[in-house]
Amino acid sequence: MITVQHITKTFRVARRNAGLKEAVKALWKREYDTIHALNDISFTIGDGEMVGYIGPNGAGKSSTIKVLSGILTPDTGQCDINGRCPWKDRSSHVQDIGVVFGQRSQLWWDVPVIDSFELLRDIYRVPQNEYKRNFDELVELLNLSQIVKTPTRQLSLGQRMRCEIAASLLHSPKILFLDEPTNHLDIQAVRWLEDFLADFEGTVLVVSHDRHFLNNVCTHIVDIDYGKIKLYVGNYEFWYESSQLIQRMIKDQNRKNEEKIKELQNFIQRFAANKSKSRQATSRRKLIDKLTVEELPASSRRYPWVAFQQDREAGKDILEVRGISKTIDGEKVLDNVSFIVRRGDKIAFISDNELAMTTLFQILMGEIKPDEGSFKWGVTTSQSYFPKDNNEYFEGHTENMLDWIAPYSQTDTLESTLRGFLGRMLFSGDDVYKPVRVLSGGEKVRLMLARMMLFGSNVLVIDQPTNHLDLESITAVNNGVRDFKGTVLFASHDHEFVQTIATRIIEIREQGVLDKECTYDEFLEFRETYKG
Repeated sequence: MITVQHITKTFRVARRNAGLKEAVKALWKREYDTIHALNDISFTIGDGEMVGYIGPNGAGKSSTIKVLSGILTPDTGQCDINGRCPWKDRSSHVQDIGVVFGQRSQLWWDVPVIDSFELLRDIYRVPQNEYKRNFDELVELLNLSQIVKTPTRQLSLGQRMRCEIAASLLHSPKILFLDEPTNHLDIQAVRWLEDFLADFEGTVLVVSHDRHFLNNVCTHIVDIDYGKIKLYVGNYEFWYESSQLIQRMIKDQNRKNEEKIKELQNFIQRFAANKSKSRQATSRRKLIDKLTVEELPASSRRYPWVAFQQDREAGKDILEVRGISKTIDGEKVLDNVSFIVRRGDKIAFISDNELAMTTLFQILMGEIKPDEGSFKWGVTTSQSYFPKDNNEYFEGHTENMLDWIAPYSQTDTLESTLRGFLGRMLFSGDDVYKPVRVLSGGEKVRLMLARMMLFGSNVLVIDQPTNHLDLESITAVNNGVRDFKGTVLFASHDHEFVQTIATRIIEIREQGVLDKECTYDEFLEFRETYKG
């Protein structure tokens, strides 16, 4: 049982004012702002419940998990987890919990992963036979046999996350706190994690931007917004539909009340001076007092406006790829890849080797050349590209957002027009004057999407567009790409994104491709029985 009562946590953050004069002044007198990470939150999680913890970026989700793990001490409030206070009984508390942080490692950076596991065994005081049993099982299930003797710093992000998950389970914890556990995981690893949590008999609190994952594993949803907590029974889809229904019901009732109030006010104005009608007018005044317009629940959730329009429709011929092969650093990532793209196709590319998809897109966009093979775009096509790595678009750039995006506008470069466009992507007020080099990962993604929308292309090539985005932005991008009338070639780890957009799946294999016109779920079922 997890009980949280009136937890508050604040941080003092040094204020950074713009300009050299302000920077020099700060050397002598530093000013601070108070950030309210958690504001009087309370909730209860029962034994065995699988709880998804959702809310806008900055709502305090990660801070909550750090408090529950004993990493942070709150300013006020109480917390009881199986009879212990996390920050007061840390040494005994950590024996019962497993923690995964998407942005924080529990593995030692310069030593082989297996050495980190053995150090954790000693820290958690795990009996050797239990450790051996768990180690062997996790190495097999998470496919770690080829990487456990590799230093952590040499692992890919996906490999590292698989090792992080294994590290959190070595001591057979009763409670799991998972902060973005699906980050950088491939399809097989995510499905294994879903299956593991389905069989896990303990309690789980998980923060994730993966909607499909939350739908598959969660029995409850805890929603934090503007410091207020609401608990829903059901998965993420149930929460989303419920919250939208509540908003619609309040709006509909408010509209009816406003119409009724207006009708009564008109009656009063017409008959208040009429003695025969004055009694009725008085009764209607009393009725107005009883009618109220309910305030909609305050929310800090904001959805960017994502909509792709094609300036002209492409002809029948979109793209033909013939026998493309490419070797990078001695590894053959593409081997005899061939396919034809038709107008209106929305093709999801998948592969066990993530580099294969990125390499293919880079070849198609002319950034690198294939070793063998060729490709040809239709003469009526125009392409917009969203690269997985956008650093080259921002590194070394000193311009602000307005100046950065202006050259990409095909028609209107007026500041008022561009400000309005950026505002729909959640860049408002003085934000548009922020230098692009200091933007967060999510802000850079939104700016890159804005750049794509300005082109008016009839073909979109998109490589991992949901990285760094919150749930609201992911939903907006999902809907924008789904509703696009042109052709889309894309890669994404987000199951829901692929399932709701793709009309065709192309799997890049060690040799050639597996190409099937179907949904993502249908493809996964087909692949389990495919013998090719």
